Amino acid sequence: MKISILDSASLGSDISLDCFNSLGSCRIWPHTSPDELADRISDCDIIITNRVILGPEQLTLAPRLRMIALTATGYNTVDLKACDERGIAVANVRSYSTNSVAQHTFAMLLYLMENTPYYNSYVRSRKYESDRRFADVSSPWNEIAGKTWGIIGMGAIGRKVAEIARAFGAEPVYYSTSGVDRKEEYTRLSLDELCRRSDIISIHAPLNENTELLLGRAQFALMKKGVWLLNLGRGAIINEPDLADALKNDEIRGAALDVMTEEPPAEDNPLLPLIGERLLITPHNAWGSIESRRRLVDEVYKNIDAFLKGENRNRVRQDV
Repeated sequence: MKISILDSASLGSDISLDCFNSLGSCRIWPHTSPDELADRISDCDIIITNRVILGPEQLTLAPRLRMIALTATGYNTVDLKACDERGIAVANVRSYSTNSVAQHTFAMLLYLMENTPYYNSYVRSRKYESDRRFADVSSPWNEIAGKTWGIIGMGAIGRKVAEIARAFGAEPVYYSTSGVDRKEEYTRLSLDELCRRSDIISIHAPLNENTELLLGRAQFALMKKGVWLLNLGRGAIINEPDLADALKNDEIRGAALDVMTEEPPAEDNPLLPLIGERLLITPHNAWGSIESRRRLVDEVYKNIDAFLKGENRNRVRQDV
């Protein structure tokens, strides 16, 4: 059994991958470019990857391939129809990063909402030492308590964020991106109504035909000028040029993004020059706490082990 891990760098160098050696001969590469792919999967039985594109053309390079084990929940990088036709199993990992992403959501919000960049600079610049005031509150900030927190995408992460928001004293409301009517303990709103009512909006939805460019100029115009917008779903859910305009025109208070339409972003991305006290961007690492990455590797191992035993675990397609 030959296993190839094509992009181990996304898992971090501090997480051991030795467990996969017990399943077969495991080869590990930090990154794999399209030009390198053929050499690395031509004799491969199992591929472990996150972002390497595996479409019909790429799959023909691996005639022995039996399984693709994704180190992610999303599977848009894999052509499922081609895998079905070739009898290749595809398995993903689910709910491993809920605590990590929820925690990062609040870390990002509090960093901006409490004006941490300003106060950190104030102390580091040694201004505090010569100030006659014992406390500087010259850059006002607000409490989460009493605010309406709008959540776009009420899955496992959205529910966790709602739970924590309620503990802070906020009122969670949500918009269902799937349109499926489930019993939730929070108020469900239309997208326009959520935009109008919310003081804080956080996105925890996948990218699909229902969510692509979900928020743009029209939605920003509905939002309160004091709203904080957080995207921890997928970058293309927000129209980035429209968000840049909304920030520059003071249509919204600020934004925190852990995801972008293109990752890493292009140098001419209109949001990059705006990074500062009103815009925070982190490099798609909300999911990546040490505990979360350990759970991820363990889940991938269990998916492969189950497959080798003829068991169906976390299959993206049940009929594969």
